[in-house]
Amino acid sequence: MSPSIGSRLSSLAMVSAVALALAACTDGNARTDAKASENEPRAVRVETVTFQPQTRERTFVGTVRPRIESDLGFRVAGKIAERLVQQGQRVEKGQPLARIDAVDLGLQKQQAEAELAAAEVNLASSLAQDKRTQDLRAAGWATQATLDTQLARTADARGRLDRAKRALDLAANQLAYATLTADSDGIVTATLAEPGQVVAAGTPVVRLARSGDREAVVAVPEALIERVRTGTATVSLWSHAGKTYPATLREFAASADVATRTFQARFTIQDADDGVVIGMTATVTVGEPASARVARLPISALYSEGRGPSVFVVDAATGKLTLKPVSVAGYDGREVLISDGVAEGDKVVTLGVHKLDPSQRVRIVDAR
Repeated sequence: MSPSIGSRLSSLAMVSAVALALAACTDGNARTDAKASENEPRAVRVETVTFQPQTRERTFVGTVRPRIESDLGFRVAGKIAERLVQQGQRVEKGQPLARIDAVDLGLQKQQAEAELAAAEVNLASSLAQDKRTQDLRAAGWATQATLDTQLARTADARGRLDRAKRALDLAANQLAYATLTADSDGIVTATLAEPGQVVAAGTPVVRLARSGDREAVVAVPEALIERVRTGTATVSLWSHAGKTYPATLREFAASADVATRTFQARFTIQDADDGVVIGMTATVTVGEPASARVARLPISALYSEGRGPSVFVVDAATGKLTLKPVSVAGYDGREVLISDGVAEGDKVVTLGVHKLDPSQRVRIVDAR
C-alpha cells in the first residue's frame, strides 16, 4: 500500500469518527428536548361556564310613547290669533293652549242676547193679554174662540223664549270654544298650527301627551308573536343602560303593518320615573318565564370515550385537568346545551379535547 493511499484511509476514518460523535450528540439532544417538551404544560383554550335560560332572550328596539296622546283642535272655525304653548311644555288641565279671533262669535252672542230680551218682552205682553181676554170672556164680551187664540199666542211666545235661551247658550258655548284648553295634565309633544292660520273645526292645533303611564312601542316579527305574548318583559333605555324597568304587554296589534309585515306591541313600563322621557329609544327584552337554565359551550368541547359525553375542566391555579361527565339538554347550531355536570364559573377546554389526557398539566391561553 502506497503512503498516499494510507494517508487517505486515515483521513476517512477520522471523518467517520467525528460524524458518529456528532450524530450521537444530536440524538441525545433530541431525546432531551422531547422529554422537556413532554413535561411542559400544554396550551389550551377554555371558556367559562355561564348558566342562562335555555330559550334565548329576544330584544326589540322601539320608542317610549305615552299611553294616550291626542290631537287637540278648536270646535269652531276661525283664524288663530295666538298660540300660548310651545313644544315640550308641561301643561295642566284647563290651561289655555291657543285662541282664535272671537269677534264674530261675540257678535253672535250679543244677537242671541237681544233675541232673548225680545222674547221675554213678547211673553210678558202675551201673558197680560191673556188676563184681559179671560176677564172679557167672564163678562161675556169675548168668545171662547178669541180666548183660545190668545192662549195659543202665549204658548208660542213661551216657546220663542225657550228657543232664545237655547240660542244664547249655544252662542256662549261657541264663544268659549274660541279658547282651546288642555283637557288633562300632560306635555305638548307637537304644535301643528301657527298664528294667522285659518282652521276649520276639528283641525289639529296641538298634540298633547297625557300624564300617566309610559309605554315602549316595538314591532314584533310574525315568528315571535307567541313568545312576546307569553314571555316576561323588561325595558331598558339607551340613555340609562344600567337600569331596567319591568314591563307588561298591554296591547298587541290585531293585524300586521302593510309595509313591514310586523305587529305593533305596546308594553307598559312599570315604575317609570322622570328619566323615562317621551321619544327616547327603548330596548324591550322578552324571555321565557319558566325556561330551564343551561350552559352554552361549543360542540368542540365535548369529549366521548364510549361512556357518554364529558368535558375537561381546568383548575386555573394548578393547570390540572378533570374529566367530568355532563348531561346534554340539546344542541343549538354550533353550541351544545349542558344542563348538569359543570358549575357556574368552571373553565372548560374547548379545542383539541381528544388529544388530552387527565394526567396532563395545561396552561390557559387567551382565546384571542
